[in-house]
Order: sequence, then structure tokens, then C-alpha cells
Amino acid sequence: MAKEQINNPLHGMTLEKIVVSLQEFYGWEGLGERVKIRCFNDDPSVKSSLKFLRKTPWARKEVEDLFVYTLEEYGENE
Repeated sequence: MAKEQINNPLHGMTLEKIVVSLQEFYGWEGLGERVKIRCFNDDPSVKSSLKFLRKTPWARKEVEDLFVYTLEEYGENE
């Protein structure tokens, strides 16, 4: 199983780390343009975003996909 995780860019990343990283990179406005969900556009916060994303698999997948895309295009920003 460890071999499967070597190339997984989400390995070791919490949803909170992903949201914070994307927010720092794109800002709330840019994040809301890329992933069209209300918690990024109307009074955004990490806490409200995490609450929504944990309950909504399709939105979480979009955020994770954006994170992977961002890593591939721009490299790690940490």
C-alpha cells in the first residue's frame, strides 16, 4: 500500500491544508471563480468551507482536483 501512495499528491494532506493552501495561492475570489460553491463566494472562511466540503463529496473532489492541478502547473507553494 505504501508504494501506491508514493505518487499520490494528496497523501499526507488534510482537507484543511488543501483549502488553506489554495486560499493563499488564489485568494477567496480566485478560488470561488474556479470552484463555484457558495462557501468560497459568500462570507468565506476556512471553517465554513471545511464543514461544507466534508459533507459534499462532489465539491470536495473539485477542490482536491484543483489542488492537484495547481501542484502540477505551478509546483508546490509551501
